[in-house]
This record gives sequence, C-alpha cells and structure tokens, in this order.
Amino acid sequence: MASSSIILLVLVTFAIRDAHASVNSWSYAAHNNIVGRSTLAIFNHQQRPKFVSGQWMQAHATFYEGGSGTYGGACGYEDVVKDGYGMEIAALSTVMFKGGEACGGCYEIKCASDSTQGCNNAGRGQSSIFVTATNLCPPNYNQASNNGGWCNSPREHFDLAKPTFLKIAQYKTGIVPVQYRRVPCKKWGGIRYTITGNPYFNLVKVWNVGGAGDVVGVQVKGDTKLKWIELKRNWGQKWETKAMLVGESLTFRVKASDGRYSTSWHVAPKNWQFGQTFEGKNFK
Repeated sequence: MASSSIILLVLVTFAIRDAHASVNSWSYAAHNNIVGRSTLAIFNHQQRPKFVSGQWMQAHATFYEGGSGTYGGACGYEDVVKDGYGMEIAALSTVMFKGGEACGGCYEIKCASDSTQGCNNAGRGQSSIFVTATNLCPPNYNQASNNGGWCNSPREHFDLAKPTFLKIAQYKTGIVPVQYRRVPCKKWGGIRYTITGNPYFNLVKVWNVGGAGDVVGVQVKGDTKLKWIELKRNWGQKWETKAMLVGESLTFRVKASDGRYSTSWHVAPKNWQFGQTFEGKNFK
C-alpha cells in the first residue's frame, strides 16, 4: 500500500506540473496572438536587409525651371531646400511616379548620349548626379511621346531641376538619354513628421526619409485612447486621418517600399500643436 501511494503521488505531481506548463504555454501563445498584430509590424523589419542600389536602366531626361517652393508640389514638399532635398531633385513621368508612391525615392543618373552636343562628359568617364523624386512630370497627349510628350505613358522619364540637368548635359540639348538606378537615400537626422489640419482632419507630411526613401504606409497611435490606425495617402507624402489625435502623445510607424518599418515612439508630446514638426527614428 505504501509503494502504491508513493507512485500515485509522483504521477499526480507530474500531471500538475505538465498542466501548469500547458497553461503557461497557452497564456504565452494567447498573449502573442493579442499583441502580435501590433508588434509583428514593428519587429519584422529587423529581419530585412538594408536597401541597396538597383540595376541600371534606360530613360531620358529634360529640365524645367522653377524655385524651391515649386519643385515639390506633387509630393507635398512645400520647399525642397528647407526640407533638405536641395535642387538635386526630379519630376518623374506618370509610370514612374505611381500616384505619389515614388515621392522621396532616390536615383543615380548618368548622361548616356554619344554626341558631343549632349553630355557634358561625352567621351570621358561618365559622372553621376543623385536626385530625389519630389514632383510629377505630367503627360501631354497632344504631343507624340517621342516629340514633346516626353512624360507620356509608358515612357520612363526624368524632368530635372535646371541646375541639376546642367551638371550632366548641355542646355541647348534639351533632352538626353540617361542611365539610372535606384539608390539608398542618405539623410541627416531622423524622419520628420509635420502635422497640419484641425482636430477633425489631420494631415501629416512625412519627409527626410532615409533608406528606400519612399513611404508606402503610415500608422499612428496615441498613449491613451488612440490605438494603432492606418493613415490614408492624401497626395504625395502627405497622409490623412480623421481620428482624434489632439491631446495624445503620438507614435508614428512608417513602411518603406522595401518592406522595412521604422517606429518613432512618442515623438509628439501631449501638448503638440498643428504646424509643428517632430523628428523620429530614420532608416539606416
């Protein structure tokens, strides 16, 4: 009888321990299921490699004149110089602009004309320019794609700021063939978030983005009532939401075109005001 009691006691002890382990495992799994949707987006980007330069492709380039306050209209950049892009910028043809998704992306461009009347460096080693997409080159279907309608679909075309075009090609040329490729964007400091609008309609400009440079998704959350919500692209890199952001300490999360995420925790304090800009974590 004593031996039987000891065996029974051991079996019960193991059963209790296994049951406790099962409960803990279930609790852990349940917790992961609850928070997984929010944390998965935050941490998955750590498994993705940094954005790297793409393959060389063919296109053409022209130039247009303007100022720092006009070169960024279609992307929502009010002043490309103040926003850190300088005059090294380009308007993209419709097929490349992708309804504003390309805004903020960076490109390396080389003039590819064999004519001495085309490239500044014809017959010598080709020099590169590095530009950021800040505008749209609209199509002109009243003109042929190869004769004036340079930005008509499906042409891939860069309309460069005049000072930048003149670094690689001659003014009298007007249009030159180019080679180009996507390259990582190198930015000083963090991603900037500029909030405008009113308590019932918020517009967030996302700029100075490193890495891939072009943002394809934005989320925001507060510190009290506001949970993670998706913002909608208004135009270019301006993102909108009608959620009540006022009175919340705001955290922003952006998704770049290469699938990487960057989360900037509590970059805007509870007492933030419309018109202010806040700096968060950038892509390396």
